Amino acid sequence: MARKSLTGVVADDLLDRIVAGEFAPGSLVPGELELGAQHEVSRMTVREAMKTLTAQRILRVERGRGTFVNPLSQWGSLEAVLRVLSEGKDAAAAAVQLIELRRMLETGACELAAARISDEALGQLAAHIEVMRGAHDSGNVASFVEADLAFHDGILQASGNVFVAVLFEPLHRVLESRREETSQVPEIQSNAIEMHEEILRSLELRDPERSRVAMDSHMTQTLRDLQHYVLGAP
Repeated sequence: MARKSLTGVVADDLLDRIVAGEFAPGSLVPGELELGAQHEVSRMTVREAMKTLTAQRILRVERGRGTFVNPLSQWGSLEAVLRVLSEGKDAAAAAVQLIELRRMLETGACELAAARISDEALGQLAAHIEVMRGAHDSGNVASFVEADLAFHDGILQASGNVFVAVLFEPLHRVLESRREETSQVPEIQSNAIEMHEEILRSLELRDPERSRVAMDSHMTQTLRDLQHYVLGAP
């Protein structure tokens, strides 16, 4: 594996500190001299690192004032946003927004899939639900998560829209991590199985509107379960 450049090291370290909450949105980050001294690199190296994060809209430069952290909503790097979701202090809020994104992508994909899904693909979805049910009964969280993700991936593929699957792919790692956390809760597993069964019934009927509503209801239940069982909301 190629060694990371000094510029990349400085940029990644500063991003790590931002993700960890050391520099909150709107806060001033250290200047070139301070960062250069911390990393024992030249001001030019630090400047290039800052340019990298500025190009990703993680930082903004205000003339005469310094360099500041932008709000997460303004960031232009999906990888950086996913790091916040996985590791950052605002992970809870980001998890909610991830479900909102899933609602937008997956409800439409499910609607498309209803008119395009094959009998073979329907059989695979049913098999995934059976694996989920067995994993729930045996307490096998890893198997439950794998089957859960495979069920949703199957619908994305069945939508027949290549852009949907491509857009969703970068989210897979974060979804797997989140599922491992939420699927520890038996009640969440039970709700997921019930919702998946309704989605499958809707797809078997080849009913686009019912399929869209079924997936939307699943996303609503997922958000409710996250807030209640994981985030501790009343």
